[in-house]
Amino acid sequence: MKMNQNSAPVYEALQKFRNMRVVPFDVPGHKHGRGNPELTAFLGQQCVAVDVNSMKPLDNLCHPVSVIREAEMLAADAFGAANAFLMVGGTTSSVQSMILSACKRGDKIILPRNVHRSVINALVLCGAVPVYVNPEVDTRLGISLGMEREQVQKAISENPDAVAVLVNNPTYYGICSDIKAIAKMAHDAGMLCLADEAHGTHFYFGENMPVSAMAAGADMSAVSMHKSGGSLTQSSLLLTGENINSGHVRQIINLTQTTSGSYLLMSSLDISRRNLALRGREVFAKVVSMANYARDEINSIGGYYAFGSELINGNSIFDFDRTKLSVYTRDIGLAGIEVYDILRDEYDIQIEFGDIGNILAYLSMGDRPQELERLVSALAEIRRLYEKDKSGLLSQEYIDPEVVTSPQEAFYARKKSVPIKESAGLVCSEFVMCYPPGIPILAPGERITKEILDYILYAKEKGCSMTGPEDPDILNINVLV
Repeated sequence: MKMNQNSAPVYEALQKFRNMRVVPFDVPGHKHGRGNPELTAFLGQQCVAVDVNSMKPLDNLCHPVSVIREAEMLAADAFGAANAFLMVGGTTSSVQSMILSACKRGDKIILPRNVHRSVINALVLCGAVPVYVNPEVDTRLGISLGMEREQVQKAISENPDAVAVLVNNPTYYGICSDIKAIAKMAHDAGMLCLADEAHGTHFYFGENMPVSAMAAGADMSAVSMHKSGGSLTQSSLLLTGENINSGHVRQIINLTQTTSGSYLLMSSLDISRRNLALRGREVFAKVVSMANYARDEINSIGGYYAFGSELINGNSIFDFDRTKLSVYTRDIGLAGIEVYDILRDEYDIQIEFGDIGNILAYLSMGDRPQELERLVSALAEIRRLYEKDKSGLLSQEYIDPEVVTSPQEAFYARKKSVPIKESAGLVCSEFVMCYPPGIPILAPGERITKEILDYILYAKEKGCSMTGPEDPDILNINVLV
């Protein structure tokens, strides 16, 4: 039986609490904002008055029994899951709780290498061993694609003792694997199917969207509600299917998630879930329409390639998320990160990210056609003012890693710092990545090659924001002794 999606129990409980004029002799210490007037002036009384601690009328995120539990049940119903968990540590915490629920030390997990750093971080934490299905690469765009069905089946056949298969649904660029077929392969082999849906919240509510993980039969999915779902930054959902022990998942979540869950984040999840359930279909139809319009306009400029559903090949690009406005820039002689910087510095337009060949403008429910017109006009002017010879630009975006040891073993092993330019042939013990998108170029336990070093130095030179290593300047890197 479908639940009444008009309800928002956490939000409603906070509204009731606000009207009660409770005298606070508990935390937080700002006491409804009175103790920190500058903060109250900045965020507003409406906000700080409901930045409160767990109490009986408001439930407890670690062990919800009333309004938070009701909000989770409504979320599960809206997303077609057996259970849902409100997460206040971002989708990083959802991904890590999902993997820690499925894997323990020494377990194998089959996954694509173009995963977010949170996935490999989880392997550092639990000691599971990755079995990578290296994705196909679009040689023109220089981007990694989805997992081919045959490659997943080969990995499953060669690693029958693996416990799970993880799928990106979709990738940052909007590329989808055949998650329904992969889920069936995993289940036929007695494995779980996990999904990183950080960029796929709208799949659950839009029409003619790629299939969602829960609809495809996945066992768990990490859903980034704050991206396309409209909730506050750092709020997320973890969804689970019928065959997952929800009590065990709650225990895993409580290993790392705060005991002081933010009611600002939880209420934003509650309100946003209600909004998506009631109006998501209409909202995302408009987003797709805007993205399609922008693609056509950008492609008519010349020099750029705003790619879309024409890439679909039924396997490594099984489907495409049409809300993603990904644009290939190398044909105008500029790396994506260079276009990203020009848009921000010269036009006051902040897009999601730029890498060495592409930019991504993230479209969602808050965008308007007039702002898209401004973006299209800026891109046309950038081509006119900044276009140059494209020779010498690096095109390869994904490099197959050589895994020498598990991420956990490498991360905690004895290590030494060496100049990064002299590290070829050694085994890395830390992460190196451009952020966004946060997909590691190097992860702990992988061999450093000249090709990888060339890529890192090129990305730095072009202005990519590099993160991960202990050395903030990335002149040195930690390697195994």
